Amino acid sequence: MTAPIEYPPAVAPTDVPPGRTTTSRDHQKRFSVGESSRAALRLVRADRNIGLALGVGLAVTWGLLAGMWMPRGPLTTTHVVASMLAGLLTGGVAGYASGSRWSVVAAPVAFAAVFEFARTGTVGPTTEGFHASFYGLLAMVTGRGVHGLVSLAPMALAAVAGGAVARRGLGVSKRRHTGRRVGVIVLAALVAVPSLLFIRPASTAAIVDSAGRPISGSVAELTTVNINSHDLAMMIRGVDTSNPVLLFLAGGPGGSELGAMRRHLSGLEEHFVVVTWDQRGSGKSYAALDPTSTLTLESVVDDTIAVTNYLRERFGQDRIYVAGQSWGTTLGVLAVQQRPDLYQAFIGTGQMVSQRETDLIFYEDTLVWAKQTGRIDLFTELVKAGPPPYEEIYPYETLLAQEPDVYPYDHTGNSEGAGQMAENILVPEYSLLDQVHIFAGFVDTFSVLYPQLQEIDFRETATDFDVPVFFVQGAHEARGRAQPFAEWYAMVDAPMKDTVTFETSGHRPLWEQPEEFVDYMTGTVLAETRS
Repeated sequence: MTAPIEYPPAVAPTDVPPGRTTTSRDHQKRFSVGESSRAALRLVRADRNIGLALGVGLAVTWGLLAGMWMPRGPLTTTHVVASMLAGLLTGGVAGYASGSRWSVVAAPVAFAAVFEFARTGTVGPTTEGFHASFYGLLAMVTGRGVHGLVSLAPMALAAVAGGAVARRGLGVSKRRHTGRRVGVIVLAALVAVPSLLFIRPASTAAIVDSAGRPISGSVAELTTVNINSHDLAMMIRGVDTSNPVLLFLAGGPGGSELGAMRRHLSGLEEHFVVVTWDQRGSGKSYAALDPTSTLTLESVVDDTIAVTNYLRERFGQDRIYVAGQSWGTTLGVLAVQQRPDLYQAFIGTGQMVSQRETDLIFYEDTLVWAKQTGRIDLFTELVKAGPPPYEEIYPYETLLAQEPDVYPYDHTGNSEGAGQMAENILVPEYSLLDQVHIFAGFVDTFSVLYPQLQEIDFRETATDFDVPVFFVQGAHEARGRAQPFAEWYAMVDAPMKDTVTFETSGHRPLWEQPEEFVDYMTGTVLAETRS
């Protein structure tokens, strides 16, 4: 039988503030508070399972609240701070109430289990079960890793500390354990460093003159605008706010290109007010993804028109320019078709015409390449999946991942190299949380929107335009995009149309050869359309 724990007797305080005399009432009050606290703790500790149940119950409560409040994990700095504080409180109470090291495991496990249950029904790969692929790993890390760092890790750390305080308060153990202290310090660092990084704000540098002074009349800001009841982010940069406005639509769906636009196309800022918009569910606008039931092709077109009207009103212009890349070209065509009165011209780069046909050609070319190169595993996987379209994102991963090998070309002479989008993420315009959401937004938003694009074929629905249209293509564009574009371009009828091919570019010519793109935008687009 385990010997009963002997608790140290309460000792009356001896330190008395200067000028004050200790009275029996002071002694009684302090003795009462101290003894009551110890009595309550002894009651819970009479059976440590009671204390452990109390701590687990608190973790369950927080897991339920978190699952309903932020089902995709922390989306904002407020979410991060709340998760850290709630994790510390929950773990501290669990450790202190139980005095058991089991609380270090029990509280986080209980929280995670209830959180997963509470967010059941949230749509997207980041909230679903693990899929054994790169996209699956990406979804797991972005969908659960952040919450693990800012909620579960503080919970475990606080449980360790709370348990140590409880055991010392009851006189159970006063031994010094150097190894444990080192472990706690390491765990605290692992909690503190990422947490501080997550709350680092994003910023974009001012546009300055040769002396480093901000240019009068320029604009350089990261802002959030309420568009159709959703807070959507955009970067606005330009040397002169009286210049024409250019709205840029990124690819994806779910892509974010603030870094690419600022790093490679600062030259555009001398001639346009350049607005790089993170569409709903992407990058800095990832928090606006839900409810996914309202994220439709029609709603994104409506958002584009609403953003256009916001910019027209803000900068006092009747019409603006709109440019798109990849999926952004699909969105841009749909917008100018619906409201041509709002746009001065449309500029497409890496133009999409029919997502379904593009994917079918990719499928055929990848099958041939896999067979020719002896990639029997890939060939078998493609045959098993069958030709697109697919209901899930993961079969598309097989096609997208092979594109650089199936359609290779030399990137070394270009401003943006073979890393493409990945080269433009570590920029101040993105906070660490934004960088996580770039990847989460891609897999989640793509999975919602891409199936809705399968019936689009501009050769059937968008051959007549009421605005000038311009296209910048890469000489190394993949056959699956280049072939439908060539057919469609011949059919296009517009007040003005033009196309140019950049010799060392592929699907991203505006960033691969940015100087040539700026020259085209100023020497051709502006020269031919500016009234």
